[in-house]
Amino acid sequence: MAGRRTKRDEWRKRVERWRDSGLTAKQFAAETGLNAGTLQFWKYKLARQDTPARSPRRRVPAPVMSSLVELRPVSIAPDDRIELELTNGRRLRVSARFDAETLKALAAALEAA
Repeated sequence: MAGRRTKRDEWRKRVERWRDSGLTAKQFAAETGLNAGTLQFWKYKLARQDTPARSPRRRVPAPVMSSLVELRPVSIAPDDRIELELTNGRRLRVSARFDAETLKALAAALEAA
């Protein structure tokens, strides 16, 4: 491991000297007895190591429905509410304008509880 660190440090110094020289990789390599391709490889490798790793985007998992929920409308109240009876016997009353996707998620959660 220490050998790798030494090698990396040596190449870091070589790449820095190359950058400071203002020469092309081919010119610098010819003057110092290095391979131009190896010099460019180390420039790339060191730049990647010095760049902080981007954390992967966190995806919010979609809700998982483990079973189907049977919704049976029981009644529509005169004040614009819907009452649902869940298969476990619980009743849920919501406004008729309640978002359908939210209602499905809520019903599934209540059914699972």
